[in-house]
Order: sequence, then structure tokens, then C-alpha cells
Amino acid sequence: MPAPPFVPGAVLRKPVALGRATAVLLGLVIATDLFACYADLLELNVAGDVAAGARGAGVLNRAFHADAVYRWAGFTHAWTMLATAVVYLCWLWRVRVNAEVFDASAHSLGRGWTIGGWFCPVVQLWFPRRIVLNAWDASVPWGERARHRAVNAWWTLWIISVLTGRLASLSWSHAHTARLLRNAAGQMLFSDAVDIAAAVLAIVVVVRLTGMQDRKALAGPVPVPVFG
Repeated sequence: MPAPPFVPGAVLRKPVALGRATAVLLGLVIATDLFACYADLLELNVAGDVAAGARGAGVLNRAFHADAVYRWAGFTHAWTMLATAVVYLCWLWRVRVNAEVFDASAHSLGRGWTIGGWFCPVVQLWFPRRIVLNAWDASVPWGERARHRAVNAWWTLWIISVLTGRLASLSWSHAHTARLLRNAAGQMLFSDAVDIAAAVLAIVVVVRLTGMQDRKALAGPVPVPVFG
């Protein structure tokens, strides 16, 4: 089946710079997640010792240190995520518009959902994935086959990370004993670890989708076969 021709109605713009910036910021997210995992381990260890009956100035100092590191980890992660989200959405808007130039019929959701889909309750669980998949399919270079494994793996881990992170935060807010605090720290450690894996796959998706669009744009409109 021949690839669809270019469709007018949107402006094709090079996504490479935004793609690189997004990948770099996702790398910073991974770094802050690693710092968060370290903070989680500190909380987990000191809370476990207190739950086991440890007392004294040494344990108290460790607890203060763990709390301070945890607060810094939360601060750095929150601001890094905010900066990454802004640049990522700019990149996603760019590749979505480009994908409309490649094939306007490949999109099941309106362009506004490229941003709004991340913030609307309930539909945020699947609309962003659909936006990325539609852009992915429209951006596959002529003659190549679309494969969704990277997108599906990234989105699955992202959803797990978000849900487990919310549960861990809820457990943390209700942790009134050392044992409950240890359990909450363990849940947060799992969520942060999954977030690292999700961020790695997000980089893969960003790099591959950016590369596909760049190659497809350079290739020009779909080649027309010549019959002799």
C-alpha cells in the first residue's frame, strides 16, 4: 500500500533541536530520580532501625539528615520535571504539526489534545499515548513499517510510575509511625525506580520520533513509481 502524500494545512518545521533539548532534560530527570532513590533509601534505613527499637543521638541525627536529603530530592525533582514538561510539550506540539503535514488523515484526536490531553482527568490515561502513536504512524519514513513497542512500553511504565507515586505520597502523608514511614519510603523507592525506566524509554521515543520526522522531511514527498 503506497504511503499517503503530503497534505497541506500545517507548516513543517525541523524538530531536531527541540528533540535534543527534550532528551537532555529527560536525562536530568533520571539524575534527580537517582537522587530521590538515594533519599528514599536513607529514609527506609533509618525508619527501619527506629521501628526495630534503635534509639539515641546517632539515630536522631540520621533521621534529620534523611529528612533534609528527602526534601532536597523532592525540590530538585519537582523543578526538573516542570522544566522538562514545558520543553517536552513544545517538542510534542512540533512533531504533531509535522505529522499533520505528512498525513492529516492519520490523527484520531484534534490538535488541541496534544496539550490538553495531559491535564484532563481520566482521558489523560490514554489520550497522550494516542497523540504520540498517531504522530509516530504518520512520521514513519516511506516504505518502513510502524512499530509501537517503544511507545507502548514507555506509556505503561509512565502510568505505573504516576499511580504508584500518588499512592506512595498518600502513604507518606499518613505515616505516623516508623513502621508506616518505612513502608511509605519503600513504595516511593519503587515509584522512583519505575520513573527512571520510564524516562529512559521516553528518551528512546523522543529520539526515534524526531529522527523519523527528520528523515521523512529530507526524503520529500512519497516517490511515484515509474513504469516503463
